[in-house]
Amino acid sequence: MGKIILAGIGPGSKEDITPAVAQAIGEADAVVGYKYYFQFIEPYMSSECLRIDTGMMKERQRAEQAFQVAEQGKTVVVISSGDASIYGMAPLVYEMRHQRQTDVEIVALPGISAFQKAAALLGAPIGHDLCLISLSDLMTPWEVIERRIKAAATGDFVTAVYNPKSQGRYWQLYRLQELFLQQRSADTPLGYVRQAGRDEQEVCLTTLGAFDPEAADMFTVILIGNSQSYLSDGKFITPRGYYATAQGEEPIGQQIMTESFRTIRGELQRKDWPLGHLWALLHAIHTTADFDMEHILHTDERAVETLYQKIADKTLTTIVTDVTMVTSGIRKGALSRLGITAKCYLGDPRVAEMAASQGITRTQAGIRLAVEEHPDALYAFGNAPTALMELCQLIRRGKAHPAGIIAAPVGFVHVKESKHMVKPFTDIPKIIVEGRKGGSNLAATLCNAILTFDDAAQLKPGRDL
Repeated sequence: MGKIILAGIGPGSKEDITPAVAQAIGEADAVVGYKYYFQFIEPYMSSECLRIDTGMMKERQRAEQAFQVAEQGKTVVVISSGDASIYGMAPLVYEMRHQRQTDVEIVALPGISAFQKAAALLGAPIGHDLCLISLSDLMTPWEVIERRIKAAATGDFVTAVYNPKSQGRYWQLYRLQELFLQQRSADTPLGYVRQAGRDEQEVCLTTLGAFDPEAADMFTVILIGNSQSYLSDGKFITPRGYYATAQGEEPIGQQIMTESFRTIRGELQRKDWPLGHLWALLHAIHTTADFDMEHILHTDERAVETLYQKIADKTLTTIVTDVTMVTSGIRKGALSRLGITAKCYLGDPRVAEMAASQGITRTQAGIRLAVEEHPDALYAFGNAPTALMELCQLIRRGKAHPAGIIAAPVGFVHVKESKHMVKPFTDIPKIIVEGRKGGSNLAATLCNAILTFDDAAQLKPGRDL
């Protein structure tokens, strides 16, 4: 009896054909495959080699022809693009051998799959757990495919998508995108490669939300990142964790906080919050374990991004808080790293005197003094609604023009009103905890969210702990 060698010839470039496959093709008595693929292996075939090529959808016919030749005692190479075991000829040939009850020997030679080639072109997107899904429903019912899509999205797998679209199958990729957006953020990295390894090769990086399914066809492989994936310097990266461990950059406290943030993100009702709001929201829920924050935390459009940029530009150098507990909760490492001063005026000896002489609260007096010395600071309130109301009055009178306001006083008297009072200042970036809820811990953690916004895209909290 002869032999059938199942050979994966890679995505289409001669550089991606393994030496073992090239040697097998060169020594074969016959090569069987889809006729389009022969252009990639012609240099390796001997002049005496029998060539058996057929068109698309002729897989069973090719397998039968391979057995007919092999049963004559010859060595036959059956070629598949990529790896023969991944959506290739290998399963069919093994099944047919069982049905025919033949003694033909079968040997499988691995090849570079299209998703591996695409991953290499995109960067390092498959650095962690991953799965492969084909959207072709020719041999798999769509109901089964959709269950697998939901499982991949829910399980936070990096996902490679084969056969995403054809002339007759135009809607399935839209449905996959819809299902993933129910579980993943819209800014999840997504890369796709068309004609990987071939002259017509196209490599594109985008996000899950921005991806246009019309850009894909049957020659396209799509890679969707997980919750840890990020884009950096034009590359798609899914971290494995070795770098942080080796460098000692992620101590146990940071690891716990990172895992907590991932857990919170996975339990949010809405999956496509803008990154700045999401970063503030994750901090707020992590501090309070209160998922009601998803409904009551308000951020002005790009408030977190704007305030972080002011810090990076050195135009914002001071944070003023209403009480010392807020100041205590702001990360000292972040303040030092960024050159920011955080201060509360309650301990200033002038405060008690001013409060007594003017008949106001000490926190009001503290804000009045702060505005005289730092009218353009970031003001963070976690306790005293009267202090927030005082700042609003000073803004109205033109004496204060804060870089931003964090409004999170807590309580039952004037708390809601104080937060309503700050909303009309549309030119000031604001973060507001609506209603009665708030607290010094919340105000502090929202400050920390701003200070560490450059870690948001990688979902890596815990720096400066």
